[in-house]
Amino acid sequence: MSDTDTLQSRLQDMQSRIAEAAASAGRSNEDITLIVVTKFHPETLVRDLYDLGVRDMGENRHQEASGKSSACADLDLRWHFIGQLQSNKARAALEYADVIHSVDRASLVSALDKAWSEKVSVEPATAPIECFIQLNLTQDPARGGVAPENLESFTETILGSPAFNLQGVMAVAPLDEEPARAFERVRAASLVVQGLEPRARFMSAGMSHDFVEAINAGATHLRIGTAITGNRPV
Repeated sequence: MSDTDTLQSRLQDMQSRIAEAAASAGRSNEDITLIVVTKFHPETLVRDLYDLGVRDMGENRHQEASGKSSACADLDLRWHFIGQLQSNKARAALEYADVIHSVDRASLVSALDKAWSEKVSVEPATAPIECFIQLNLTQDPARGGVAPENLESFTETILGSPAFNLQGVMAVAPLDEEPARAFERVRAASLVVQGLEPRARFMSAGMSHDFVEAINAGATHLRIGTAITGNRPV
């Protein structure tokens, strides 16, 4: 079996498992977006995935995301940035990221707002930034994400700027907590955000090891890496 055949097999297996989980949760598979995370994999893998029908790609490192998106500019892809974004990389990120899943602090909001405004002054038709608010599900304030007690005020900050098209919330389940419990907290946070912006109904949650629990809790965007791409190159 060739590498491409193996990739196709893993992709089809994951798509089937997602469909089964959606059906079991009483949900439509059409409501779930599969984002394939290609971290550390080469541009050639992105092209192989494209040939297999994948259109949503995820990256969590700015330099890698910028390079791959540029190298694959001839492909009709949606690039999702899912890692911690430094404020000084905001302007550069807007050149490739169709969606930013990790907006989590006021300084980043300000940097993205400024970068978007400058871009609009040159390209008036520039669309607002599609983004998710990243939640911190741990007790560690050093971890990325907005604390629950700050969620409403942070949401209002984003909604106060024309630079953003808020999609919803994003989170990573802590390793020391049952995924189902963690994702129920994400669902509760999602309802808080929807109370302020009903259109922000999406939920980015679930990875290779916990996507079933995420779907059960209402996840609409899954970030799947190794279960599809295989082990990352050393």
